[in-house]
Amino acid sequence: MSHHPLALLATTAEVLARPDADERLLSDVERERADRFRRPSDRDDYLAAHLLVRYCAAAHLGIDPAEVAFGQQCPGCGRTGHGRPLLTDRPGTHLSLSHTGGIIAAAAGPVPVGVDVEHLGARANDPAALGHVLTPAETELIRSHPDPTRAFLRQWVRKEAMIKLGRATLDTLPQLDLSALPLDPPVRHRHGDLHYLELTTPDAVFTAAATLPPELGEL
Repeated sequence: MSHHPLALLATTAEVLARPDADERLLSDVERERADRFRRPSDRDDYLAAHLLVRYCAAAHLGIDPAEVAFGQQCPGCGRTGHGRPLLTDRPGTHLSLSHTGGIIAAAAGPVPVGVDVEHLGARANDPAALGHVLTPAETELIRSHPDPTRAFLRQWVRKEAMIKLGRATLDTLPQLDLSALPLDPPVRHRHGDLHYLELTTPDAVFTAAATLPPELGEL
């Protein structure tokens, strides 16, 4: 078992093209949920993300993907079948996943980890929308950035990762100030007790964040 988190970014097509990409790895609940998607592309994204998080967990633990006991539990209502991903037989292993329009991300590790990915496309950054998720300092930085859309998405995926880490909620995002973080970051960096792995591709903005003790070094 690895002592560091493992985070992966891929396209839906890449994951579904794997020889072991068998939707029978998913639970009955997951397959039923996948079948409720109206658009085939949305169903594929869901399947690929739930496969990729199994591949991450299997690689982290050194087991076969078929042995991964994947589950979900909502931190709000406490019900299973939706919400935060987890391993039902290994509470010390933490999972995270994200998908958006043909691009997916997942992570597994021995410490809390959060991932998020968003399409790098046209998006309205009106003042009202910014105020719902950003602090005034973050808003000012984004407005003065040469590429405000990319800068906004960089902060957005960071905040989504914070939610998945349990460090924030949708209601507290406007008070979560990440203005000290660079909007054009290096691939790996840290801030406080959090370590970040961040990428910008021609199509997407990606962040993985994890709490790592100093002796484990970087992500």
